[in-house]
Order: sequence, then C-alpha cells, then structure tokens
Amino acid sequence: METERKIMIISGGRRIDYPEIFARAARAATGLKELGLAGGTPVAMMLRNDFAFFECSSAAATLGSPVVPINWHLKADEVNYILGDCGATVLVCHADLWPQIRDGVGTHIKVLIVPTPPEIAAAFNVPPELTRVPGGMTDWEQWRDAQAPWSGPIGRMSPMFYTSGTTGRPKGVRRGQMRPEQLAAAERVSTLAYGIAPNDGQVVLMNGPMYHSAPNSYGMLAFRHGCTIVLEPRFDPEDLLRLVQEYRVTHMHAVPTMFVRLLRLPEEARQRYDVSSLRFVIHGAAPCPIDVKRAMIEWWGLVINEYLGSTETGIPVWHSSAEALAKPGTVGRAIEGGIVKTFRPDGTECEVGEPGEIFMRQTAISDFDYHGNAAARAEAGRDGLISVGDVGYLDADGYLFLCDRKRDMVISGGVNIYPAEIENTLIGMEGVRDCAVFGVPDDEYGERLFACVEPEAGARLSTAGVRDFLRARLANFKVPKDIQFLDTLPREASGKIFKRKLRDLYAEGSLRPAA
Repeated sequence: METERKIMIISGGRRIDYPEIFARAARAATGLKELGLAGGTPVAMMLRNDFAFFECSSAAATLGSPVVPINWHLKADEVNYILGDCGATVLVCHADLWPQIRDGVGTHIKVLIVPTPPEIAAAFNVPPELTRVPGGMTDWEQWRDAQAPWSGPIGRMSPMFYTSGTTGRPKGVRRGQMRPEQLAAAERVSTLAYGIAPNDGQVVLMNGPMYHSAPNSYGMLAFRHGCTIVLEPRFDPEDLLRLVQEYRVTHMHAVPTMFVRLLRLPEEARQRYDVSSLRFVIHGAAPCPIDVKRAMIEWWGLVINEYLGSTETGIPVWHSSAEALAKPGTVGRAIEGGIVKTFRPDGTECEVGEPGEIFMRQTAISDFDYHGNAAARAEAGRDGLISVGDVGYLDADGYLFLCDRKRDMVISGGVNIYPAEIENTLIGMEGVRDCAVFGVPDDEYGERLFACVEPEAGARLSTAGVRDFLRARLANFKVPKDIQFLDTLPREASGKIFKRKLRDLYAEGSLRPAA
C-alpha cells in the first residue's frame, strides 16, 4: 500500500509519481521562460486530462502566468478568438486535436504538441496516425526533457477560464495573485467544499474535463495536496464503477448527468462493484432532480454533497446528503466566506420565500476581471456580489432553491451553452432569415438544444444542411439536436423574437423537429 501511496497520477496503464511530475514541470517552466513567457503572459492549453495538463499548469504557475484551458470541442475560429483575446504566445495541444484548430492558430503562436496517449486514443477512437506529433512540429516531451530544471522563485497563479455571456462572446475570467492569507482561506474553503485535505490518503477519480473550471479546481487541489489521482479518459458509467473498486477511490467530482447514466445501469452491473471506499462525492454544474439525488444517496450512502457556484463567483453555496434529504430540492446554503442574496428587479432585497435574481460570491477567493472588458465586469455586480442570471429564493433557514435559470442559457450535461453564439453563427447561413435557439427538457442531459429557423422566401433548407453548417463553425455540442422550420417566428412589439412563446409552443406539443 505504501508503494501505491507514492503514485500521483494513473491513466490507463501509465503511472507517474510526484518526484517525476515535479521534475517535468520544472523543466517545462525553464522552457516556457526561454520562449519569452514573462509578465503574466497566459499559456493556452488544448489538452484532455493527461499528465501534460498538470505539467503545463504547474510550469506556468511557477512563472506567475495563468494557463488558459481551452475546451477541446472547439473549432478553429473559436480557438482563434480566445488566443487573440487572451494574448497567449504559446499553445500546448494534444496531437489528435491539432488538425481541427490549426487553421485558427497564427504563426506568431509557438505550438507544442503532446503525443496522444493510448488510453485516450482508445477512448475517443483516434486513428494511430493522429496520435503522433506531425513532422516539423515541436514535440512537448522532447522539448521539455531538453530543458534544465527551473531554479528561480516559485509563483502561483489561478487559471484563466473563458466563459460566454448573453452576447455569446467568450470572456476571460482573470484573477490576480492572492496574498498568503487569501491563499490559506481559499484552501480552507476548497477543503470544505470538495472534502480534499492534505496527507489524508485520498484517491481521487477525475472523470470530467479539466478545461471546465470546477473539475480543474478540483483536480488541481488534489494535485497540490498530494492525492493519488486516477484519470478516466472518457466517462463511462460501468468503467467508473470498475475504477472505484480497483483503486479504492475515496473522492470524486461529478455532474447530475453522470448520476442519471449510473442509475440506468442494469441492477446486476450496479451490484457487481464495491463502492464502499467512497467517502466524499461532490457534484454541481447543473440542478440535480430530487429523485436522482435520493436514489444515489440510497445506493452510495451519505457521501454525496452538492455545491452551487460559477467561474466568476467561486463556491459560495454547498450542502450535504443529510441536508438534501431534509430539504429536498435545495442547492444549499452559504458556507464559510460565502454570501448569497436575492433581489427584486428594482434592486431591493427579497423577503424569505420570495423569488428574485440570485447574487452571490465566495469572498475567500480574490475578485476577478473580465479580461479586457471592464464594462462587462461592472454590469455583472451589485453590492460586491455577482449574478449569473439565476432566479431563486431563500427559505427561513437560509437554504437556496432555484426557480429558474438564465432565460436563454442552456445547461446540457453540466455544460453551459449560450444560444446567442449559435444564433449569431446560423444567421450567416444562406437562406436563413432569422432563428431562435433555446433549451427543452431532456431526460438524460437535463436540457437539449432546439432551433427554430425562419427561412428566406423560396429558400430550401434541410436539417442536415443546418447541422453541417454549424458543425463546420462550432463545437459539436453546440449543434441543436432538434430543428424546426417556421414561416414566421413570434416577435415582441420591438421586433425581438419572443422565445417564451416558442417554449410554450414546445410544451403544448405544437413544435416538432423536422425530419
């Protein structure tokens, strides 16, 4: 067991221990410095969960630079915008992801290619020829190992995540260096919310992509606290149970969609694996149906906890299994350093039980800016708190309940999708006069995208044509599953499309996707 405790990261048949991962990060830090990284210049990463993700994150932080984790579903134009906006001059990318973005990466960007490891290739059906570093490009591993170990001061910098707003334009959430007392407070709150403490023999299963802020903060906390980390290349419900049993996993981060898929396994498969090692499972990213939460607690025990937060706010709200059973439907109440309030449209604070817009913040972490967009940052706040557009109410005991989410944002499988970005792209398709994209209920993902398209007179559009147009320009998860063509879209007096009427028509059964 002592030998196992020395293992830091496990991925398929590969293992790496602490001394080696730190040595690699130290060499990478020297190399990044020699590439001109200075003054907090970001380092962009388009990586799946792999050893290189930790190496690059640690190396950049050592130099006082934030990493910019890029969603690896994105296409060339989307990546080009992020690279230009954040000002990165270095991009670290897995070999198989490079072909989908290379046309969006300028020649001024130094690209370092990470060979795609076999377990990731197998999980994503990557052809062998795409796992290798293309000729003429720089191999991350060879470049890293050619550097001398870093011998300068050690910094620490929070990642810079890009999150879309109601305009659909991604905005970089950037935080500055934190003072020692802030770091201590932030670590204390993270330990409370995630259950991960130093030197406690934890085995952490990472099954969510670390380009998202929550899995990233969770995985990097486990990294800093010296946990054994087991990487699941791609979420699969039975494979998750196998890994829990094989490695005696104690801690895990999840989203409700994972719970739904786990509960859909045959009873025989669910009972085949021993999950008694689990001590602390945390979930968030999307509301969890009451019956799903109750079923998971009955199966796994009182180990399931939930948080509510965002990239901007951190984690101000949290609750345990016992609280979930006592307060069905709650998303929790304010924890240490957390503030949550609800406001009426006129800016006055709501009474107990009265729904209003939710404003909150975790004060244990430093404040943020939207990179290069001070106006957007100013619009997001009230009394030092942040709103991400959710509506809910607080009960007499301070527990928060969600009534509605952002009017337009769709949360599908725990991923935030902003219809404005899809609409702004689709309107550029020949034959499309106007369009509206919104979310409809989905048993597995929580919500899925539904697009209503108003064609130009005489235009002949097809669902396949619309999907092909969008797939060429946007990540696949942003392409609506359902598409309907309407002669006229309902509009408000101002001319703005009346999405609420479209949602009502869907609920009535009047909207049906085209074949």
